[in-house]
Parts: sequence; structure tokens; C-alpha cells
Amino acid sequence: MEGNKLYVGNLDYTIDEQHLMDLFEEYGEVVSVKVIEGRGFGFVELNSKEQAENAMNELNEKEFKGRTLKINEARPQENRASSGGFNRGKGKGSKRGNRKDKRGGRGY
Repeated sequence: MEGNKLYVGNLDYTIDEQHLMDLFEEYGEVVSVKVIEGRGFGFVELNSKEQAENAMNELNEKEFKGRTLKINEARPQENRASSGGFNRGKGKGSKRGNRKDKRGGRGY
């Protein structure tokens, strides 16, 4: 394990940051907690990678508030601006480009 930030999945939608903090404090010093509302997952950062690894080993596949937790090391967040995923206004399917308007001109 390289980092100290964990992905915590399969959360009940009623879980908030305080619930996760209370759960993970047993395994070390919690640095930060973020629950993604309405998505059923969140992130917990512990003080050290050893604490994070211990928490992951102990809590993965354990039941919490009626759900079986899925805990993995969090992947680094990608820079959305340079991820190359969404192309605005360029190429095929664009409302602009080489389309002609009703008068025969370019549709700009």
C-alpha cells in the first residue's frame, strides 16, 4: 500500500462523515473524511499508511449499518481538465463545424 487514503464503498445513503470518523478512529488518527452524498461511497484519510492498511484489512467485507463495506486504497484523483474525456464543440456531433445552414452558408 502506497498511500494513507482509503475508498470506502457500499455505504448506506444515510451514512455521514461522523459515522465514518467514528468507525475509523478505532484504527488510527483520522485526518479527513468525505462522504459523496447520494452515491454510497466516501473517502477516509488516516495519519499513516500503516494505519490505513490496518483499517482496510480489518474493515473490508465487514458489515456496517446493514451493508457489506468495500474498502480499497484510494486512487489518485485525475486532473479533469486534462483527462481528455469530454470534447467541447470540436469534431463530429458538434452543433458548430461544417454544417450548412438553410441558406447554404456555414452554420456558425
